Amino acid sequence: MNSAGAADSDARLIRAIGLSGATLLVIGNVLGSAIFLTSGIMLERMPSSLLLLAAWVAGGLLALTGGLTCAELGAMYPHSGGWYVFLREAYGPIWGFLFGWAGMLVMLTGSIAAVAVGFAEYFSYFFPSLSTTHIILSLPLPWGRFTISAGQAVAAGSILLLGMINYIGVRIGNAVQAILTAAKFGALALVPLIAIVMHPVVPSFSTSVDHIPQPAVSFGFAMIAVMWAYAGWDYVCFASGEIKDPGRNVPRALIWGTVSLTLLYVAVNLGYLFSLRIDEMKGVVRIGERAVSALIGPAGTGLVVLGIVISTFGCNASGIIPVSRVCYAMSVDGLFLKSAGEVHRRFRTPHVAIVFTCAWSALLTLSGTYEQLYTYVVFTSLLFNVVGGMTIFRLRKIQPDRPRPYRVWGYPVVPAIFILSTAVLVVSTLIERPVESIAGLGLLILGIPAYWYWKRSAAHLQTRNHAELS
Repeated sequence: MNSAGAADSDARLIRAIGLSGATLLVIGNVLGSAIFLTSGIMLERMPSSLLLLAAWVAGGLLALTGGLTCAELGAMYPHSGGWYVFLREAYGPIWGFLFGWAGMLVMLTGSIAAVAVGFAEYFSYFFPSLSTTHIILSLPLPWGRFTISAGQAVAAGSILLLGMINYIGVRIGNAVQAILTAAKFGALALVPLIAIVMHPVVPSFSTSVDHIPQPAVSFGFAMIAVMWAYAGWDYVCFASGEIKDPGRNVPRALIWGTVSLTLLYVAVNLGYLFSLRIDEMKGVVRIGERAVSALIGPAGTGLVVLGIVISTFGCNASGIIPVSRVCYAMSVDGLFLKSAGEVHRRFRTPHVAIVFTCAWSALLTLSGTYEQLYTYVVFTSLLFNVVGGMTIFRLRKIQPDRPRPYRVWGYPVVPAIFILSTAVLVVSTLIERPVESIAGLGLLILGIPAYWYWKRSAAHLQTRNHAELS
């Protein structure tokens, strides 16, 4: 389907998401649990306050290069689907399909499942009987024992609940994600405020790196962790078909959202540095808990866990809206189940796409742990970010006259920085997780025969409809 056809299909949806909602969608999809967990690990190899802050600033700038690149693409094609649409328009329908294929099977739905399992693990802090270690079902199978834990059931239930909310309207779905995003953003902002006021520690911002072996290598390692924490900013483009005045609001949301996240991340890390000494932070995985506990005592642990519960639940509240729209866009193009391209007459939502996305994500929560799910998601996601970022050069060449309400600042340098920095992460992931990365490539290869099947089915249906009309 061409962009005109996509516009016709999006006309059935309601453009109910304004600039503030779209900006919170950017923030909500990024802001999960990483900010609570990564800084201590970074300091283990790079024990420098200044370099720690520099890494978070650099990560924000790299995310902004991606946001600026995606802003031009999103303004050009303000339709549901995001990278699916950009890849289809630049390289042909098979490339868009491969993104949607990987996204619906593992990449996007697996991300929702992974965040839901993370939510369940922290939720069990308050309700231990609902932990991921409490097995509620165990079945012997020929290849081994299949088990389901109470935590996995909670994770699946959280996804289905959010699916129900989004089913009955994009306005209520966006309102829920906006409230949760504002709540977790505000709660995180309190950490640096309290820390700077109380300042039990006065950090040193020395520029010396003599005490760090191979500082450049250590900084690169830290950047990998930082970029995971910024992942998800591009999801807002998937929901462009329901954003008001997308030619203006999508670019603004991407820019304001990534800038706000950068300021927040740097501020929170300043809060950590004013709460704990470097030697107290090195190697600490749950650095958020340790820092807040140092400020307000044992109650800090419970508050941070509550913050992570809200943050992860809110992350999925933000994610279900855009991810389900990829499913919808594929179906409208005849490259997925026809029913998933339907729009509810009353609620004006792609209700079948929402049901499919949430049901499959819920099932994926039963397939493994948070880490297992996440490692299968990362490689293919980064790979498509690289290929998707390159579409801006291709589209400038083949569609020079297409209206571009926003043109990326600093072209071609800014898109090139985004593509190259993401490519480095692709290579790093391939080296660190070769089995999962190769499995991701295998998944893409399996998508090729699936594409020809759906294309043939769509052509057959079109021929039959034409014959009936004749």
